[in-house]
Amino acid sequence: MHKAHFCSTCGSPLQHGEVEHRQRGICQNCGQIHYDQLKVGAGALIERDGGLLLIRRTREPFRQQWNVPAGYVEIDEDPAHAVIREVREETGLQVEIGRLVNVYFFDDDPRGNGILIAYQCHIVGGELTESAEGISPTFFTQDQIPKELAGGGHRAAILAWQKHNRPGGNVGVTRMHTAL
Repeated sequence: MHKAHFCSTCGSPLQHGEVEHRQRGICQNCGQIHYDQLKVGAGALIERDGGLLLIRRTREPFRQQWNVPAGYVEIDEDPAHAVIREVREETGLQVEIGRLVNVYFFDDDPRGNGILIAYQCHIVGGELTESAEGISPTFFTQDQIPKELAGGGHRAAILAWQKHNRPGGNVGVTRMHTAL
């Protein structure tokens, strides 16, 4: 896990010690306690003709693995707006938010631990294209999902979608249930 080395308030070096039963950075100059925060990503579950849209990553981490269109939420950005922006940037599609599907914790990304907020999205415009971040945009049916799935919450979101879209897999539940 990444640990901060300098105070975000005054820039002084941090000493690490136990605070609230956890190891935390403590500024010896201004007394600020550094609390590590989760990264927040927003991802789109976009369906067409029974398939889920996946793109193949062109960058590390998880290069050449498949993920849903997604990205990190900016500090001043609503996650719902972030997913709309990321889908446009990565696929050329314009979408509207349907509903919150689930929130997936991840601890397998070398950039840090976080959550992926997954939204059901509906295409309202644009044209499906490749981007610098994702190539080979493809709608995969539940039995076509590739094995090479990206981490960072993507694998969990895709496998949950796959499970709920198996024949008989959604008996008694909605297609993609909300866990919150």
